[in-house]
Amino acid sequence: IELKIIPLIAIIAIAAKSPVWPAKPISLVERCWCRSTLNTVPQRSIKELKFLHTPNCPFQVIAKLKNNREVCINPETKWLQQYLKNAINKVKKNRRRNK
Repeated sequence: IELKIIPLIAIIAIAAKSPVWPAKPISLVERCWCRSTLNTVPQRSIKELKFLHTPNCPFQVIAKLKNNREVCINPETKWLQQYLKNAINKVKKNRRRNK
């Protein structure tokens, strides 16, 4: 029985002397939603767009399709870039009017 305790004591002693690193909690919030993206999604099949920007992930665009499936769209897609540009311009115009 004592022979089994010696390795356990050795492991505890090594662990006690090893440097303590600040551990980051593994959180679902920190994981990127989009692991892969699609370049071609017919615009007419999109019901809703969601935009996510989290600290550890690149800009992500999630499209909810009319069949309720969710897919990730490549943010560099030409039509999506134009859509974002138009949306930003619209917000800027509304802010100017409200001032």
